[in-house]
Amino acid sequence: MGASQPTVSRSLGRLREIFEDPLLIRTNHGMELTRRAEELIEPLRQWLETTEQLFADQEFDPSKLERQFRIAATDSGVAAVLSEAFPLLRARAPGVSLIVKAYSDNIVADLSSGASDLAITGFRPDESATYQRRLLKESNVCIVHADHPLAGTEGALSLDDYLAWPHVSILVGAHGHDPINGMLGRQAAQRHVVASIPYFCVAPSMLTGSDAILTLPAQVTASFTGHAGLVRLTPPVEIPSYDYWLLWHERSRRDPATQWLIDLIADACARARE
Repeated sequence: MGASQPTVSRSLGRLREIFEDPLLIRTNHGMELTRRAEELIEPLRQWLETTEQLFADQEFDPSKLERQFRIAATDSGVAAVLSEAFPLLRARAPGVSLIVKAYSDNIVADLSSGASDLAITGFRPDESATYQRRLLKESNVCIVHADHPLAGTEGALSLDDYLAWPHVSILVGAHGHDPINGMLGRQAAQRHVVASIPYFCVAPSMLTGSDAILTLPAQVTASFTGHAGLVRLTPPVEIPSYDYWLLWHERSRRDPATQWLIDLIADACARARE
């Protein structure tokens, strides 16, 4: 039994107190179980099997997974990341479904509370607040109407030309953070914004018949080039490329299903860029 005789005797004494029964009695044939002890054999066997299952390593099979994951993302995050991962997800885990939630300014709190399982962001994450994985590098593209004076520009726009025209701005989160202003820094004060909307994918519709410039992630603009008279231009060097990140919280770090989904999303993004 791997225990000394005194230890066994103390344990038996404790059990006798709990069950108010001798459990083991001495007879002419040696020690025998009481009726109460015999009645406990099957329940204890079942309890031991259940306990062993709780502590046993479970083999994870995504094809049998039935689960819903909540992912916080902007529509550009969906276009750049989830559009690549979703076909792979459907093929490998048909029982999994996704709910895409609007990206929140309180994303760390959402992850820690379980309101979101994962988050996709183009902002540099706080490494002390979440776990993260870099997914891919994205570049920005300027969009103008085909009749715009800048439409024929070759190479990157100069910052002076970029700031000389009005802009449609994209705002992220409830507090309306403008990523482009963040990249321009103090020079953002020279940017004349004539419209601000929270949607990346529908923003190009604002340019029809307009002299405004719209700056978007390249993946979002891919479906608009050659359509509706829109032209893609290279932004000034002051507007650099950036990384998309996948974030999760400590509460999900040891969950095999969440970790599997993280690997699948990262793998899908890597394949798309090969």
